[in-house]
Amino acid sequence: MSLTTTALFRDDFYLSTNEAVVTAVHQDGGIELDQTCFYATSGGQPGDTGFLERADGSRIALGPAVTGATKDIILHRPLEGEALPVVGETVVAHIDWARRYKLMRMHTACHLLSVVCPYPITGAAVGEEDSRVDFDMTETIDKDEVTARLMALVAENHPVFVQWITDAELAENPGIVKSKNVRPPMGLGRVSLVCIGENSAIDSQPCGGTHVSETQEVGAIHITKIEKKGKENRRFRIRFGAPEA
Repeated sequence: MSLTTTALFRDDFYLSTNEAVVTAVHQDGGIELDQTCFYATSGGQPGDTGFLERADGSRIALGPAVTGATKDIILHRPLEGEALPVVGETVVAHIDWARRYKLMRMHTACHLLSVVCPYPITGAAVGEEDSRVDFDMTETIDKDEVTARLMALVAENHPVFVQWITDAELAENPGIVKSKNVRPPMGLGRVSLVCIGENSAIDSQPCGGTHVSETQEVGAIHITKIEKKGKENRRFRIRFGAPEA
């Protein structure tokens, strides 16, 4: 019987390990824990990878975590050939922190891009080294100008933090949602707003992903290409590092 998973990452993006009890093991190998720091694939951000450490010190290597039958169930998926734990077993979950931190930096960079380009978002995919964000826009904009404005926000080192509102408050204020196609995670009673800047002066938008705590952590970032994807759609490709000379 599936139980809900306490998603520890929602209250601490920097938590990289936690003790947990196995609550279910599915026939396809999906493992449920009573609580986890693993982020499950959602909203354009890939799920965390890592491993489960058993009491005897052995490890169960895991591919990207996903949600289960409902959004409040997180499945940890063993790689092919890995052993399975038993229900009731106590394990320690370890995420691949280097990978997660890259995704946190990149996801925050995508939010900064939505500040520089204040248009409705029609799609996004967050990656470890590069990402894409699609905007509903017809305007022509220079990628070097966008890069310069992005790096200004990074250098200003604005705080990044989460505020919580209720599902009802979000329903009463639909205008705060920037995405046209991906709705913020609802149904859990509360919705997280990722805020940038003192008193949310730079940005505030519903998002269930993981983020760094200040913009300077994003590091060097640049726009590699702006593509026309239809009459009213522009795809921005964003990558870590300085632009090539």
